[in-house]
Amino acid sequence: MSITVPVVENVLKVNDEIALLNRRNFHDAHVFVIDLIGAPGAGKTALLELTLDQLAGIVRVGVVVGDPATSRDGQRLARFTRHVVQVNTGHGCHLDANQVRQAISKLPLAELDILVIENVGNLICPVGFDLGQHAKVGLFSVSEGDDKAAKHPHLVLTANVLILNKIDLLPYVPFNLPRFREDVRHLNQVAPLMEVSVARRQIDPWSQWLLSQAAKPQSGATS
Repeated sequence: MSITVPVVENVLKVNDEIALLNRRNFHDAHVFVIDLIGAPGAGKTALLELTLDQLAGIVRVGVVVGDPATSRDGQRLARFTRHVVQVNTGHGCHLDANQVRQAISKLPLAELDILVIENVGNLICPVGFDLGQHAKVGLFSVSEGDDKAAKHPHLVLTANVLILNKIDLLPYVPFNLPRFREDVRHLNQVAPLMEVSVARRQIDPWSQWLLSQAAKPQSGATS
């Protein structure tokens, strides 16, 4: 006697199909799209506030903000750009391609040079979901400890750019910078590692990289 077992369609397969649609929209709009991933408190929103402030009048930047609850981060960023959409995920620990698709329907993509998707604060869940972005950026901070890159290898392996924030705290907290750098390079020898301090307004490597990417024709994307 044969038993019929219902098969649930792979969630990632559906997500990837929607991500492909997003990617086409981004390509048609000639906008460079970043998926910014970092833990709660690493400084994602603070980095974006300073980024928007420094790039104002140079390039046009929009932001999709993911959070389980509240619109506080979106409100913070709205002081620097009117092109902000907040997405509340509730119990969800990451943004998916469909949520991003709904968010970008509220943005004038063709009027933007850069779109940053600030993912939900998490170093694990967001990594495996393609949103249609051109680049995945992993953000760590000195205050988290120097073991986070080694403990979250998939983010390091798949990132196109890695950022270490809060380097101004190095004299005050136990953080083995050489070991952190070694862990990163052991996993990813290609992605630039940018050491920045938002508190001291020192983010030049990041802002210059953004400007260089925005100047390029956007014909493809990486997951």
